[in-house]
Amino acid sequence: METAVGKLFERYERLFNRSLGGKADMDELVSLYACEFIGAAPAGVRTGKNDAQFRRALADGYARYRAIGTKAMRIRTIRFSPMDTLHCVAHVSWVATYARKDQPDVTVDFDVHYLVRMLDGEATVFGWVTGDEQALLEKHGIV
Repeated sequence: METAVGKLFERYERLFNRSLGGKADMDELVSLYACEFIGAAPAGVRTGKNDAQFRRALADGYARYRAIGTKAMRIRTIRFSPMDTLHCVAHVSWVATYARKDQPDVTVDFDVHYLVRMLDGEATVFGWVTGDEQALLEKHGIV
């Protein structure tokens, strides 16, 4: 499971950075996610489907990241917490680099906890838990 999840997040990182460069492959991006998923953040808990609306939300999200100067997202570490033979939590520590007007680039560390399941030997994300991204961006003068 750790190998499959590691490969999943290698793809995730690569696709994220390609999308920041304006070269999003939506078919590949949505393949990282299960047909249905759950997300939790300080604003609340939501469920969703891996459908056309989700594709638009992803595209809008990457456009927003580009607009605020996001240059790169890199995985610092991944820690695994297995739940059973088919499910785990992948605790991913990210390092984001942002360009700012008339100031040096800034890097921001943050964690996301992904719920991952194995299906036919492939790992997919079926949920995530995040902190307050907006507050973190404000704290670092990005937005």
